[in-house]
Amino acid sequence: MAGAKNHDYHILSPDPWPIIGSFSALAMAIGGIMWMHGGHVDKPNGGGIVFFLGLLGVLVTMFCWWGNVIKEAHAGDHTPVVQLHLRYGMILFIASEVMFFVGWFWAFFDFSLFPAPVELIEGVPGLIADAAAGAATWPPKGLEVINAFELPLLNTLILLLSGTTVTWAHHALIHGQRGGEKTGVWGAIGVGNRDGVLKGLWITILLGLLFSSIQAYEYMHAPFPFKGINYGAAFFMATGFHGFHVLIGTIFLIVCLVRAYKGDFTPKQHFGFEAAAWYWHFVDVVWLFLFVTVYVWGGWGAPVHGG
Repeated sequence: MAGAKNHDYHILSPDPWPIIGSFSALAMAIGGIMWMHGGHVDKPNGGGIVFFLGLLGVLVTMFCWWGNVIKEAHAGDHTPVVQLHLRYGMILFIASEVMFFVGWFWAFFDFSLFPAPVELIEGVPGLIADAAAGAATWPPKGLEVINAFELPLLNTLILLLSGTTVTWAHHALIHGQRGGEKTGVWGAIGVGNRDGVLKGLWITILLGLLFSSIQAYEYMHAPFPFKGINYGAAFFMATGFHGFHVLIGTIFLIVCLVRAYKGDFTPKQHFGFEAAAWYWHFVDVVWLFLFVTVYVWGGWGAPVHGG
């Protein structure tokens, strides 16, 4: 029969969301540039409004476009071949994220191995007068660092634990460990005593929120500024972008939790959950590198804040 499907690939029907998303991202970029070039000070130029309208368009695009992907999965369009290619796409996306963080690690190592002749005097950065004498150090002279073995170590343990709980949820899904009697605290939120998927997801999400809360507290009490000194800029950009990825990963897992409650995942078809788990493990690994290089090695020998 002419036009009959005789392959395992999914040919997408026409969809408006790619072009809507593109123009929304363009509006975000233009609005952000306008906003940063004076629109946020004393001469509003509409940049903030354009930026947030673009952001709204991007969020709507994400919700609707990914909603269509879920509908396609339920319709049977995600054949084994399509699922394989979705996995390839997620792997490439994570690889691009790895290179993104390579840039921040590169900057941190460049600043630390070739330090600028800067020192802090009463919290104010300035150039060392006798820079030729080799007085430049890393971290800069006069700077106190965050104790790596207090809150950063606690956050490391939290993320490592969250990696085990999301793996527990993944294995529970593969082996069909769902349902059971709904009793106690778990039963109050609709989780059966055999449901490792929902339990693992709930614990992982709570650990992610705890990590973000501790990091926010750490930032509020950081003994060095963001601007004016390379150490602060490199520290906040590297750890801050990681914190942003933790928030994105937490939202990713919350969506998976909602879908798990709705029964969207099966032992043989659960790419959305698998992608979230991969992303979360990526976040874990990046944090281990950040902890060792930025907190431990990067602050070695410097006076510790509050120590």
